[in-house]
Amino acid sequence: MNKRETHSGVNVAKIAELMTQMLSKQKGILSFFLKNWAVSKDLKKDYVIASDYNEFLMKYFFNPEHFFKAQQRFISDYMNLAECLFDNFIGVKEPKESIGAKLADKRFRSTEWDSNQFYSFLRDFYLVTSRNINKIVSEIGDVDGIDEQKKKKLVFFTKQITDALSPSNFLLLNPELLKITFETGGDNLIKGFENFINDVNSVDGNISIKMTDRQAFELGKNIATTPGKVIFQNELMQLIQYEPITDEVFSTPILISPPWINKYYILDLNESNSLVRWLVKKGYTVFMISWVNCDRQHAHLKYEDYMSEGHLKALDIIRDITGEKKVSAMGYCTGGTLLASTAAYLAGTGEDRFASLTYMATLMDFSNPGDLGIFVDKDQFSDIQKTVMATGYLDGRQLAQTFNMLRSNELIWNYVVNNYLKGKTPVPFDILYWNSDSTNLPANMYVFYLNKMYIENKLKEPGGIRLKGVPIDLSAITTPAYFLTTEEDHIVLWKGSYHGCRIHSGPVQFVLAGSGHVAGVINPPDKNKYGYRYSEILPESPDEWLAASTWRAGSWWNNWLTWNRGYAGQLVKKRSPGNRQYKAIEDAPGSYVKKEIGS
Repeated sequence: MNKRETHSGVNVAKIAELMTQMLSKQKGILSFFLKNWAVSKDLKKDYVIASDYNEFLMKYFFNPEHFFKAQQRFISDYMNLAECLFDNFIGVKEPKESIGAKLADKRFRSTEWDSNQFYSFLRDFYLVTSRNINKIVSEIGDVDGIDEQKKKKLVFFTKQITDALSPSNFLLLNPELLKITFETGGDNLIKGFENFINDVNSVDGNISIKMTDRQAFELGKNIATTPGKVIFQNELMQLIQYEPITDEVFSTPILISPPWINKYYILDLNESNSLVRWLVKKGYTVFMISWVNCDRQHAHLKYEDYMSEGHLKALDIIRDITGEKKVSAMGYCTGGTLLASTAAYLAGTGEDRFASLTYMATLMDFSNPGDLGIFVDKDQFSDIQKTVMATGYLDGRQLAQTFNMLRSNELIWNYVVNNYLKGKTPVPFDILYWNSDSTNLPANMYVFYLNKMYIENKLKEPGGIRLKGVPIDLSAITTPAYFLTTEEDHIVLWKGSYHGCRIHSGPVQFVLAGSGHVAGVINPPDKNKYGYRYSEILPESPDEWLAASTWRAGSWWNNWLTWNRGYAGQLVKKRSPGNRQYKAIEDAPGSYVKKEIGS
């Protein structure tokens, strides 16, 4: 046996070499995610966060009340930690429960963290320290003289830094990783290193962490499978009409406007969780917009083009095919914001084209954009504008990276550990497949959207923006509207969405479902998950609404079905896709959705 090998067959020299390489690479990953905090590394502005921390600390620690409160919390938690350590050291039969166990952080759910006193202490020390540091910075609102946007950035980046420095992310500090390494003879590190190399984009040096097995899915085969036809296309979108399942359908068709920052098939993943298939089964004639995945040739497209060549064009085609003057429209995320803009535009021109409006996780009042507001402010906007105008579009992968940073533990560090240190291959998961299938955005549209919505917040103001020369006034919308929000949404905060629902002048039903931005929306009734809250009243404050709301088990889909029945019309014979004027171009899901970035 080689002297460098242990009795278990582990090559110590190889492991040491690999650990050095992996720690070096991990440092690079950490540096990458901490430095590339902007929407794109190409849009990045040299922002000296250290000076902001210095300003905060000077004001914080010279405020005796806040300083001593923080000091007391630290001392209390560390004394508790010391007691737990001492009890374990002397072998007390019933030692004090560790702080780590109380916090139940899933990053430390492996039993190895409890079976070794050193690692148990390391975990608890980290959790206590990070919790107190984040607590101090979260109290930044109590410290006068610091700009509000600066406060939000400090809170966000403190969380990013403390999450990144978790001992669970480092090979030598994670007992579970060390156990796996010795059990496999270091094979996990070899496989992890291979995974890392495969994830490195050799063109621009970026790291795209694989979250799922992309080879396991094929559009039209095992994802986005609801039968239908593309019956129209232009440079901006394809319009899909789905095949009917029932012999009779409701006379009022449904038009779905998906996000234009992602692909539409989040609403048609597979048979068991497809909102599209569920609607068709319930007797609706369903039309879906599939937005183009832009490149430089689409740079001229504007926000109002998405309305005119997207929504308005689709409305005309649906009227020509079905003979119905009105549709029930559903908009998801940015597709909902665009739908509200379209409804206000039509109200401004005196047209009545909607029987009902459904907004899913949609912002109209951007005064509370959550952590996304950190990435867009007046200081950064000029750089963003110059860069995207020069390239003609925003690379969707950069936007996806921003969204992932909002949940860095789940969507970044979890996969760093799993892929690179455990050496595992991600399992097939349709939602994560969709999440990694990014979409580029045309420069003109993106710049308008950032400026008018996030920075100036003009959509909520009557006449704040003009589309095709028409002043947009959301308060002119009298169409019955259903607002669906989710309580754990980190992209569209439900309280921010609530402010938008009160702008509409027509009857509004506001619903707060469980879970987050995707899982809370894609919640089939037969899964019997999450539940939702609703109330008949819309008080001024979202907190007042929450206090008056009623909790109901089950999916919001059934609640929506009951609500929309009054706007669905009468039963008529089923409608096959298209007509003599609009013949089938190709089968759903169409070709636009299949275009990937870089292809």
